Amino acid sequence: MTASEQLRGVLGDRVSRVLVSATALLVLIRVTVLMLPGNPGGIVIETVIPFVTQTVLLLFLWLVAYRTRFRRMDVLLVALAATMWATVRTYYIVSAWIQGVETLSEVDSVPLIVDIVYLTNYPLILGAVAVLVRRHSRGPGRWAVLDSVVAGLGAATVCAAVIASAVETGIENGTEEARDVAPVVGLAYPIFNMLFIIAIVAISASPQVDIGRRWQALLAGIGVLAISDLAFMLAVLQGGYPVGSPISAGGGVGFLLIAVWAEGALHGDRPHHPAPRKAAVFWPAIAVIAGLSVLVLGTLANLPLVTTVLAVLTVGTAALPLILRQGVLHDEARTDHLTGLLNRRALIADAPPRLRSTRESTAAPATALLLIDLDKFKEVNDNYGHDMGDRLLVALSERLTASLRGSDLIARLGGDEFAVLLDDADRADATAVASKLQAALSEPLDLDGVTLHVRASIGIALSPDHGADLSELLRRADLAMYRAKTTQSGHRVFHDEDDDGESRLRTSQELQRAFRENELLLHYQPKIDLGTDSVTGVEALVRWMHPTRGLLPPAAFLPDMEELGLMPRLTRVVLQKALDQVATWRAQGCEMTVAVNFSGTSLADRHLAPTIIRMLADRDLPAQALVVEITEESILTDQATARDILQLLSTAGVRIAVDDFGTGYNSLSYLRDLPIDELKLDKSFVIPMTDDSRSATLVSSTIDLAHNLGITMVAEGVEDRQSYEKLVGYGCDVAQGFYLLHPVPADELGAWLTARGDRHVVAG
Repeated sequence: MTASEQLRGVLGDRVSRVLVSATALLVLIRVTVLMLPGNPGGIVIETVIPFVTQTVLLLFLWLVAYRTRFRRMDVLLVALAATMWATVRTYYIVSAWIQGVETLSEVDSVPLIVDIVYLTNYPLILGAVAVLVRRHSRGPGRWAVLDSVVAGLGAATVCAAVIASAVETGIENGTEEARDVAPVVGLAYPIFNMLFIIAIVAISASPQVDIGRRWQALLAGIGVLAISDLAFMLAVLQGGYPVGSPISAGGGVGFLLIAVWAEGALHGDRPHHPAPRKAAVFWPAIAVIAGLSVLVLGTLANLPLVTTVLAVLTVGTAALPLILRQGVLHDEARTDHLTGLLNRRALIADAPPRLRSTRESTAAPATALLLIDLDKFKEVNDNYGHDMGDRLLVALSERLTASLRGSDLIARLGGDEFAVLLDDADRADATAVASKLQAALSEPLDLDGVTLHVRASIGIALSPDHGADLSELLRRADLAMYRAKTTQSGHRVFHDEDDDGESRLRTSQELQRAFRENELLLHYQPKIDLGTDSVTGVEALVRWMHPTRGLLPPAAFLPDMEELGLMPRLTRVVLQKALDQVATWRAQGCEMTVAVNFSGTSLADRHLAPTIIRMLADRDLPAQALVVEITEESILTDQATARDILQLLSTAGVRIAVDDFGTGYNSLSYLRDLPIDELKLDKSFVIPMTDDSRSATLVSSTIDLAHNLGITMVAEGVEDRQSYEKLVGYGCDVAQGFYLLHPVPADELGAWLTARGDRHVVAG
């Protein structure tokens, strides 16, 4: 955010507070005067103050809509509702001034269009409430929905009893004015006000809905609007509206409370998911008591039919849990409470008949079981909290369901693991579905402004080829899934060689020993300045000196490190060894920089930047001695956190390089969003450029792009002199590859530098 934007935000907050405070003061003055015995009333209290109040309210609400860039539909609907209300109030105020009367109730000849305009504020406010509930509902279970329905019906019963009786009394015994207004008031106004009250009670009765920290102010404001309108209607029906009544201030009070809620939108008022409200327990019970009371009263008095019907519905709905108890409990026991999918118990119950049908039928080719496990889901919980993780699971379960046929069986087994059972699916069908599911899951997902990129590993087992019962299929699908995860292949059909549980355990133990016994070592590959032919630095590449298998390259063990959650530990070890070596070189007079690769797991650790800065200081190394290499893959999990970490490191002086540039989908966006110092062009472009004119054009264009942005260009995969010379001709800054030197231990690199005469290297 720029300084000017921050200033506008501060000024906007101050203006908002002034407008709300002014409105509150005006409303307080009017209510106080109206409640005084023998209040003076008059044109100031009845027309001037209401006009100023509604004008200030409108300014505030539209200011909130503007400052939220008109993207908050709930705020926009409330502002429109207030506009309709203020428009009608203005009509009455102007008419009162023209007709020379002191109170709005004395205005004559009000056209029907005025009532229609006023009535539009009701659906607009109800729409705002619906938007809030939809946005901030935590997936209410059927019990919570049932409680809300019971509470709403109870409120409707009471409202219908009061309103219907009042309307009937007003028509039969009231004044001519009451008889004229009753057909309109008895339909539209009471219906909308009843909907207001039902919405308030239903939301209060639902423990699963939380529309923000200020939801009480919103619901209280709606309640005041409903009660004041009902009080006005009943007063008219009973013989006339009392002049100077506090009822006339109800609209101002109601919209003031709504404005207090709207002010929260300026500060990102988000749901905080508190513990279930106590009112949620009592509302259904109160509703049932009200329904029973109305039914008892109906035996003593002649109540309208609609009131009796609502009372019966209230009591009957409340009795549903008792009537349907067994069925509901059965469904609850089979359903995952978070996502609404089937759970493990349901899968165990429903899968055997399907598998049995496959075994007994000659027509069905096979049944496929897909086991889906989200990659690095733990990082979402660790960085954003379990609530964000839960919302992610709900969103992804919806994507999975939408990508499957209606006949397919999908269940959440627990945590971030899902199972899909496909009928009539052979190997090709199962593989195609797995690819479809991966594509659906990999689409970016935005939750509260945080963009998450999720990937999944899928293991596939076929029946009867890989097992006849569910437990065997689950076991083998799990083995295939693990292999897909470690090889980063995305999905894999089970093979016999996957069934090696002892090998997985042995690998874990060996990796732990590698840390403990210091078996991990670094090789270094030099980076050559193409302008001076001098060494500007090295890249540190980890190797594993296995006691029996010999020297292993990264591809042989990094997938297992990632799967076992050991990457942060490995990053610390590599950093320690690399910085120690650089410190040694510099003590010998060799000014060297070192580049270290960072994984996505490491870039999700908010403690990473302070740790690196401290490690540099402990060795008395300048920040420029370290180059942090990242890839598109490494920042997909948590782009916001990665960006923050890289910004901190860049500010401290650490250089940032993008490795494998050109291979990702968002490479160009990183040049805009991240503090990049170096681009390392992937070898898939460099190697073929001597024989492929298109590759050569891409290489030269990318070098020009980097230079135009003030970024150093490093070419990887330089394997022959012809490529080296072409890069020199294109103006590339730095080269790295086997033609220059393959990765070697530090002592061999020192000998090579001595042979070249590069003992005093200038850091690049």
